[in-house]
Amino acid sequence: MKTILLIGLGRFGKHIAQELSESNAEVMAIDKDEERVNKILPYVTDAQIGDSTSIDFLETLGVSNFDVCVVSIGDSFQDSLETVSLLKDLGAKKVIARASTGVHEKFLRRNGADEVVYPEKQLAAWTAVSCTSDTVLDYIKLDDDYSIFELVVPEEWDGRTLIELDIRKKYGVNVLGIRKEGELTMSISPSTEFEAGDSVLVLGNKKTIQKTFKI
Repeated sequence: MKTILLIGLGRFGKHIAQELSESNAEVMAIDKDEERVNKILPYVTDAQIGDSTSIDFLETLGVSNFDVCVVSIGDSFQDSLETVSLLKDLGAKKVIARASTGVHEKFLRRNGADEVVYPEKQLAAWTAVSCTSDTVLDYIKLDDDYSIFELVVPEEWDGRTLIELDIRKKYGVNVLGIRKEGELTMSISPSTEFEAGDSVLVLGNKKTIQKTFKI
């Protein structure tokens, strides 16, 4: 079971806590605001009111004992930078920090963040892709070149199998899963048959997928 130290309980931090509560992770949540701490209690293992820019306070938490430390402070970039730096000084194994701009991302990495999450940028990418086509149901950018798309099955796929379509050989696109009647399954085989109304999860070069599916 993963142990998570979550610092910053604004909207983003609250959503993280709620998602983590469904994964059976042990979560210690921290914020300076007592009201935020009280609201998050149903979703976490424990919570404390405290200032994450205080090394004395952080030392009481046993930072090095957590598998991951998440810094989701959104209202003060200076506090976020200081918190990341202190966590690394105290031996944090892995620090994931939230950025609001590209500049923030660069400084967080320089201060020791192992990973940086940039929600606004990721949401903008999804919105831009979604606006271009009614067939895109979901989108995850992996890097500058590769992405995962969930797409409505094209009409020409109806009644045909994966081996008949030979998507990987023809286009270099990998089919990861298929959603039928709302249920997603990753157990696919060459004989998997597509039907109108299904959606398909594909991985590949973003431009190739856009061209293949006419997005």
